[in-house]
Amino acid sequence: MIPGWLLGIPFGGYGDGVYICCEGDCERKDDFFGSSNPGLAMWRGGGRRTPDADAGGSRAKSEPRNVAPVGRPQTKQQKNNTIPTKMKNFARALCLMIWLGAVGGQAQNDAMMEPKKNPLLCDPQVGMCELPGTDNARTQADTALAPQKTVRIVYFTDPICSSCWGIEPQLRKLKLEYGHDVEIAYHMGGLLPDWSYNSGGISKPSDVAHHWDEVSQYYNMPIDGDVWLEDPLDSSYPPSIAFKAAQMQDAHKAVGFLRTLRELLFLQKKNITRWEHVAAAAQSAGLDTAQLRKDVDGEAGDLFKADLQLARQMGVRGFPTLFFTNSAGDTEILYGFKPYAQFEEKMRKVGPNVVAHAYARDWLSLFSHYPTLTLREFAELADVPLPDAQRLLNELVAARQLSVIMCKNGSLWVRQR
Repeated sequence: MIPGWLLGIPFGGYGDGVYICCEGDCERKDDFFGSSNPGLAMWRGGGRRTPDADAGGSRAKSEPRNVAPVGRPQTKQQKNNTIPTKMKNFARALCLMIWLGAVGGQAQNDAMMEPKKNPLLCDPQVGMCELPGTDNARTQADTALAPQKTVRIVYFTDPICSSCWGIEPQLRKLKLEYGHDVEIAYHMGGLLPDWSYNSGGISKPSDVAHHWDEVSQYYNMPIDGDVWLEDPLDSSYPPSIAFKAAQMQDAHKAVGFLRTLRELLFLQKKNITRWEHVAAAAQSAGLDTAQLRKDVDGEAGDLFKADLQLARQMGVRGFPTLFFTNSAGDTEILYGFKPYAQFEEKMRKVGPNVVAHAYARDWLSLFSHYPTLTLREFAELADVPLPDAQRLLNELVAARQLSVIMCKNGSLWVRQR
């Protein structure tokens, strides 16, 4: 059964360190982007930390609790009480203080024992990987439109967010129908800094495997949770920083790079914090891998920090989150996994004159736009029922027009070149 609550990593302060908070319990992560970061240490020769060894255990600390004695004005008769009577009254007051302290201490212990919400436990029914401890306050930021575009979408995501993988069909269709009037700005949100979260049965990487298998069925997108059993990730920060480095080279190629990272993770069970897989994705996207490595170790880390700060300023409370904005600053927000009709609805509210353009729906045209497609993506883009899409894709594989990458929860079709 899918748990009914959400995951998350809240954002606290941004100075010399990052504050990781959950329901009022914040811990400073000094030098999080330096050599102490487990993911970055892998790329900089610092070794790999075992995630299971780091899992579990609350970091909340008890605070001293002071209970002020409670008394009442003395009467004249009380002032003349004997010593034994005064001692009895004192004893009663002392018992009251002890009882109050016990109640307060129990409440504090209950708060301490309240688990931290794990950042990989997405709620598919809500369709979001949520950040607890955030509010809806936001500022208008990063919403400037390119001159030739009518609507700008500011998209906050993460390479390992299963709900973000679930909306790939919607985003791909949106680009085909409205790409002439819409631009999408991709920003990283920082889903998993480390394994310091323990709740809902998720306390270590191996606990995520079954959850991912469940959400794969819910979103009808291929996800193999066994990566968390075979080669689990320590953090989502390294591939996020790599994406920022890819954007430094080419924004369009960076989107393809992100797509390939997700295919490696969700279908091929590759640990995309490892540089070998990041480099393979970069090469597939046509990026300069040597320059990417240089930028990962340099400016890309600062750009990732800027994304985290922007997410906080705009009140992002989970992934995916999309801000639809026009040149007048009017904004509509879409949270989580939603059907394609809601994407269109948000866009038309800020761009009432935007119209969908027809696009070719034959298999060759679709695979020319997108070299890889899942079954649900192909069915929705081609506007055919899932069984018909499955049959056609199988025929194309048999005719050697396509190849297929299979995982236990679905497949990915690839155009032959």
